[in-house]
Amino acid sequence: MKLTRRIFMGVAGSALALTAGMSAAFAGNMPAPFDNPGDVKIALVRYLSTGDFFQAYLAGVEAQAAAIGVDLRVFDSRQDAALQADMVDQAIALGVDGIIVQHGLTESMQDAVQRALDAGIKVVAFDVNVENPAVPQVEQSDRDLARLALEQAVADNGNAFRAGYVYVPGIAPLDRRDETWVTVKADNPGIEEVAVFGTLDNPIANSVANQARSVLQAHPDITVMFAPYDEFAKGVKIAVDEAGLNEQIDIYSADVSTADISAMREDNSAWAATAATNPAVVGEVSVRTLAMLLAGDEVEHNVIVPPTLITRQMLLDSDITNMADLSAKLPQFAHADVSVPDWMPLPPR
Repeated sequence: MKLTRRIFMGVAGSALALTAGMSAAFAGNMPAPFDNPGDVKIALVRYLSTGDFFQAYLAGVEAQAAAIGVDLRVFDSRQDAALQADMVDQAIALGVDGIIVQHGLTESMQDAVQRALDAGIKVVAFDVNVENPAVPQVEQSDRDLARLALEQAVADNGNAFRAGYVYVPGIAPLDRRDETWVTVKADNPGIEEVAVFGTLDNPIANSVANQARSVLQAHPDITVMFAPYDEFAKGVKIAVDEAGLNEQIDIYSADVSTADISAMREDNSAWAATAATNPAVVGEVSVRTLAMLLAGDEVEHNVIVPPTLITRQMLLDSDITNMADLSAKLPQFAHADVSVPDWMPLPPR
């Protein structure tokens, strides 16, 4: 069944009703300030929101916030760094108790986050390094995401090939994935990086496709594309398909969605593998980590959600067609036992 937004909202409404009952059931064991969770206000301040990953991440944030019963406010800066900083200030002015900063630039978020901390507000960062020891960093283990995908690239293609690489510096998860790419190239000198390109201009996939067309014309001997973000991989695949090179080039990426699964399953798809966490689970972990801070629980500075390797062949062999199938057939993908104290109510499964 295709999970349309209308169906999703209906399911979410049912889940909200159920989680309201769950929150009441947990109330006797919930620590302050969650004895009256509706009085607790938290904000999600987003930098990136385009693409299936970020829609699923938001759904996870909403589901976990509903399970606890807190009042969630969402701010979306649409890749405007100055606006994202202003939105942190807006959240401070609203008197929120906690803020999740989702992506962004270190230079624009450092001061804004410090203003929140100075106001007594707890802050958690997901995939943006605010360089502050008081702010836990929720991460997908980006180095492992890149490592798993690149290990599969070497397994499939050997340790000598000509590669194109999609990268935009200054974005924390992409920078961490780049560290692994640099290490893999150093360990395998036969890997030749012949082109580096990338953009976050919306729509990201189409913008990357425009760049990839030029790269493929200039370097027709590329056999591997490392595109460690699924919107990048979508764009590369568009260009590869248009050039008729889908049997010559293998694409390796990070992150996954139902749309990605469909693209990987296509006949003769060049998209060979991706490494991913469940973005909805990462959203849940972000909220749980913030709730733990608000409850006074001990939280590690780096909160790591482990990734899973997903290959095209695995999808075909296990007849996985969507994210629900992926969670059902790969249980490690459906839930991360991260930031789960005994008192924490979880979303319904």
